[in-house]
Amino acid sequence: MAEKKGLDPIQKELLAQVADLHKMPEGAYSLRINGQLEGKNSSEHIQIVKKTDAPGIDIYIQPGTKNESMHIPVILSQSGLKELVYNDFHIGADCDVTIVAGCGIHNAGDGDSEHSGIHRFFVGKNAKVKYVEKHYGSGDGKGGRIMNPTTEVEMAEGSYMEMETAQIKGVDSTNRMTKAKLHDRSTLIIHEKIMTHGTQFAETHFEVDLDGEDCGAHVVSRSVAKDASRQAFYSNVRGNNRSSGHTECDAIIMDDAKVIAVPEIAANHPEASLIHEAAIGKIAGEQLIKLMTLGLSEKEAEEQIINGFLK
Repeated sequence: MAEKKGLDPIQKELLAQVADLHKMPEGAYSLRINGQLEGKNSSEHIQIVKKTDAPGIDIYIQPGTKNESMHIPVILSQSGLKELVYNDFHIGADCDVTIVAGCGIHNAGDGDSEHSGIHRFFVGKNAKVKYVEKHYGSGDGKGGRIMNPTTEVEMAEGSYMEMETAQIKGVDSTNRMTKAKLHDRSTLIIHEKIMTHGTQFAETHFEVDLDGEDCGAHVVSRSVAKDASRQAFYSNVRGNNRSSGHTECDAIIMDDAKVIAVPEIAANHPEASLIHEAAIGKIAGEQLIKLMTLGLSEKEAEEQIINGFLK
């Protein structure tokens, strides 16, 4: 692994938070810092090409690529910077790969810093993809830390994709949109984790079309809203063929926070089997008492319950 040359301590911390990287990884990666492509590297089976018609990259993963990973973190440490980036992933048939993304914003100034990323995935026949995305904010400036990601997924026959997205600290405003179209015998699993505090706002939308025979989707969101923060969850799973779908939102609400959950399902085929669930509530008093009898303070007990809930 190469050292992270040219990165200041703040940028190194952001990179560690969103991608668990302390050095640049071996293999394929793309690192974007303050609106510029800082560095990229292709591997034998994963090609990364800088777009010529828009900010962003095209990623081509060769058919049959197994047990490989790539990292594509984005870092903003310049206050007032706003960017829109387009990344397209072309994943060949019979692949088994992991993609680690994420965005970290440090804002110590008065201007808003904003990253909007549009990721499009074209998942090939019988391919398997794990996609991990983390969002993180830091800095004590008056300017906002804003992230608005859009993810679009097209899943070919027999493909499988698992998405893990997390926003746990420091993001003032986010509006996340995820859209997916599933073909025959494909499977999509989504796990979302969000925590807001202060006056932060987070809104997520999921739209899943189950177009293929025997395809399935499982969408689960878990969130914690503290202080005077606000959250909104919207999902729409449409069964357009013989298929199965499940959407679920569970939220812990604290202090003066507000949470809206609107899970929606639509069966457009007689053999579509769909389930939706939503639950919003405060931490149960008996849970706190049980942990406090073990010697924890009330704050420590709350933190332990929240960590377990979001795990």
